[in-house]
Amino acid sequence: MFIPLNFLLLPAAFFVSLAVCAFSALILLHPRISLSFVRIHVGLCGLPPLVALLSLVTNHGNGMFGPWRFDPLAWLTVLFVLTIGLIVQRYSVRYLLGDRHYRKYFALLTLTTGAVSVAWSSNDLRLLLACWGATLLGLTLLIGLNREWQVARTAAVLSGRLYALSWLVLLTALTWLAQVTGHWQLSLVFAKGGLAHLGSWERTGICLLLIVAVAIPAAQWPFQRWLLDSVVAPTPVSAVMHAGLVNAGGILLTRFAPLFNGGLSQVFLMVLSGISVLLGTGIILVQVDYKRQLVGSTIAQMGFMLIQCALGAYLAAIIHAVLHGLFKSALFLQAGSAIHHNQPKMGATPLSSFLWIMTGGVPGLLAGIGFWSIDNGGVYQWISALILVGSVWFAWIQLVAFGYGRIGRIAGISLLAGAAIVFGIVHDAFYGLLHETVRQGIEPPTSAVVLVLFLLLSSGAIGVWVSRRHSAPFAVLYLWLVRLGETHRDLVESHPKHLGFSLSQGGSKR
Repeated sequence: MFIPLNFLLLPAAFFVSLAVCAFSALILLHPRISLSFVRIHVGLCGLPPLVALLSLVTNHGNGMFGPWRFDPLAWLTVLFVLTIGLIVQRYSVRYLLGDRHYRKYFALLTLTTGAVSVAWSSNDLRLLLACWGATLLGLTLLIGLNREWQVARTAAVLSGRLYALSWLVLLTALTWLAQVTGHWQLSLVFAKGGLAHLGSWERTGICLLLIVAVAIPAAQWPFQRWLLDSVVAPTPVSAVMHAGLVNAGGILLTRFAPLFNGGLSQVFLMVLSGISVLLGTGIILVQVDYKRQLVGSTIAQMGFMLIQCALGAYLAAIIHAVLHGLFKSALFLQAGSAIHHNQPKMGATPLSSFLWIMTGGVPGLLAGIGFWSIDNGGVYQWISALILVGSVWFAWIQLVAFGYGRIGRIAGISLLAGAAIVFGIVHDAFYGLLHETVRQGIEPPTSAVVLVLFLLLSSGAIGVWVSRRHSAPFAVLYLWLVRLGETHRDLVESHPKHLGFSLSQGGSKR
């Protein structure tokens, strides 16, 4: 069988460049290698994402390559994860300079992002399990990088236990799937008639196991504690974790989308994710620590992404995962400069602001109606249209209604128009890349969707009502959310011993 050279070239170049990065990371661990080699290592780490970008742009290298399956979704996820890793490593060259674990950090980060990129391009379920397990192990080691700090060691142990549970659940699900279908290759499992061997209870059981395996690394309720505890990790590690690894659930569920047939498992995923959205939003509102606010935002955003998967909108979930990762990594990397100054606001009068607020409903309704008329295709489009109405209205209030004078409102309207244009361009670009690889899934029963949506809206309304009343229920809710967003008591240390040790060592030298 003749295989085109342009197909073999890019996958081979990708694996060669990935091997070079891994070898460079191992060399960096040797104490006799100068620290200036870090810059060379970071430069080498730019080769794999460059190959992935070339594959996406030229549309070459798509197909089967041994136990790997390269398609636009695989190349996109590889490009996304390795680009985030490259940016964070470049940022860390000076940020972590002087840290005693400087070499180990770059080596672990390189190997972890490399392992997850291989996992998402795997066609063999055993290879996927091995690479995803290596990714979770690397993430655990990164969280506990500062071994001298008891808090970091405790956080790594707590996170590692949940990661191990997630991996074991995934192992059970994939082994069950392979035993029933008789194949370990993902393409053969989902080939024509491949799922015919699955009974309804077997399909439901495997899907529920996949959901649990996904919910743990995505920090969904009731497994959100590990992500709250992981704030003790270095900020660049948090950036990679929130940007390229936590949102892996959307990618994993998209790969196994043919298993979900709109039954009980998708309803279960919607309920689980809906609760996580409410809890994550509550943590954002009550926490004053910037990194904890970002953690609450991630919990809620991952809940929205998994709701998209539950509704069968896998393309939207992938777009959400990528854009959220880019946005959240930027927020973490600028966490050190997130200082809010109290400045007097020179806004408009209450009457004019109210009129501008009500005016914002018009572009919101137009945007929602326009989206519905273009993509009139089911429950997800209806919910998306409602969310779009609220989002445009909220953005109008923040950018236009509360703008500083005429110039501020003109700038706000210009920003909204620019955001709409960028949204259209990004949406069309993703659709052009992935429409043949990622297809619309089967929606759950409409009654279940309406019930979950009603619960979300009613819970939000109750929360708003309670928050506006200075009462005992408000105090109870507020304190419960504060406690929910706090870390485990073993992860709080008023006088870190490792800092005292460092100061005493420095004083003795001087």
